Amino acid sequence: MRLLHTMLRVGNLELSIQFYIEVLGMRLLRRTDFTEGRFTLAFLGYEDEASGTVLELTHNWDTEKYDLGNAYGHIAIETDDIYMRCNDVRAKGGKVVREPGPMKHGSTIIAFVEDPDGYKIEFIQK
Repeated sequence: MRLLHTMLRVGNLELSIQFYIEVLGMRLLRRTDFTEGRFTLAFLGYEDEASGTVLELTHNWDTEKYDLGNAYGHIAIETDDIYMRCNDVRAKGGKVVREPGPMKHGSTIIAFVEDPDGYKIEFIQK
């Protein structure tokens, strides 16, 4: 068994795809419109689905915004240079919501950014 993907519901699919490609450097792996169901699925990742875990963005055509609730935590991405990565996010118009530094009660260097829908993405220094 292996972990295949994480699914997020997004209000503006184009804006979300742009963020994950241009700001976080993922690739759009596939995109399918389900016209009868009025939704689109887009799969993005750093590797192909056969070799890595990917992100599934679900856009329900009649929903512009979601309430994130209080159960969702974050997606984590490992990076070689967390400081450069945060600078890149800011330079590309992304939002850094926690600057790089040691995690509370630990020594791992982490930072958090936010996607257009408000989902948190944690960067972890390799």
